[in-house]
Amino acid sequence: MFSLDEDDEGEISVGESSDAEREMTPDIPKAPSVKSFDDGGDFEGASDVDQGTLRAFVVAVIYANAAVLLVALGPMVWFFEGWSRVGPALFVGGLFAGVRTYQTYRSWKRSRDEQRDPDPESDATPEDDTPPERDADPDAAPEAAPPER
Repeated sequence: MFSLDEDDEGEISVGESSDAEREMTPDIPKAPSVKSFDDGGDFEGASDVDQGTLRAFVVAVIYANAAVLLVALGPMVWFFEGWSRVGPALFVGGLFAGVRTYQTYRSWKRSRDEQRDPDPESDATPEDDTPPERDADPDAAPEAAPPER
């Protein structure tokens, strides 16, 4: 007989934690609550978002989804179905949707930058008011001042 078979001597309990393990185990932190976009089911959280940003986001998502679908579907239709006119047209349509996605983003970014700084001329800082040095070599050592008499 094996020495471990006698009255539970030497058995290891699997799945149960000992008292020492329970004392050493840190408490599990509670996750903070997060407000989701659609808590009430009626998009009441959408009022917190700027309308221009929300519109640009929705339009860009629609264009991006169309771009992914058409760029993938066009070559497959052309190759597997042999539709040599429809396949390339779908592919080009997908490329166009991708370009429109980028244009939508750039338009939103430009309008956002204009809202932050409506007059770029008024952005002058004291560092900008110093006249540039002519023929200054950035690698050259600074000139010594002439001795005073």
